[in-house]
Amino acid sequence: MKRLLTNARNFRHRVAPESETFRKFAAGQTPGTLFISCSDSRVIPALITGAVPGEVFELRNAGNIIPPYVPERESAEAATIEYAVEVLKVRDIVVCGHSHCGAVGALANDQDLTQLPCVSQWVSHARPALAPMLGTPPDDGTLAKFVQRHVMAQLETLRDYPSVRAALDSGRLKLHGWYYRVDTAEVLELDEIHGVFHRN
Repeated sequence: MKRLLTNARNFRHRVAPESETFRKFAAGQTPGTLFISCSDSRVIPALITGAVPGEVFELRNAGNIIPPYVPERESAEAATIEYAVEVLKVRDIVVCGHSHCGAVGALANDQDLTQLPCVSQWVSHARPALAPMLGTPPDDGTLAKFVQRHVMAQLETLRDYPSVRAALDSGRLKLHGWYYRVDTAEVLELDEIHGVFHRN
């Protein structure tokens, strides 16, 4: 923690605060992409994408889960998505799942989450889409098939959000599914037409 605090205190010196880039941040933000990923410490959107400050709006949670849209239910995810699409006018949304994911792994391996009631309730959002695969042990620790199916399901859920649906219908928004391998730093992109993830 001491190292992190020292780096935080010295951040303004390392990034040259007098630069025009940082002065412009006072006027607001105009990111082009909403990046939805897991809060896993091995998954760092800016590191993976090479994004600079102001370029990517991030939504991170356990398992990069997008809960179903329910108008009367408060949701940080729904608020973030709505703000990104309606106010920031992002042009792209990326849902990025990753290998060795604890949330997806808990479902795939039928882990007992009795002692983690909040986690259990949260990951239950991902269960329906994975249900046909559950009961069959994962091929390996990467959980590739499970995570990739999970990413596709989150994209489908996204399409049910009114703001997303309207933006898609108008042609001003595109959705993307990514699968990131934490052990190789490889990124695969979803080809929605064929339902497979591949290298570009």
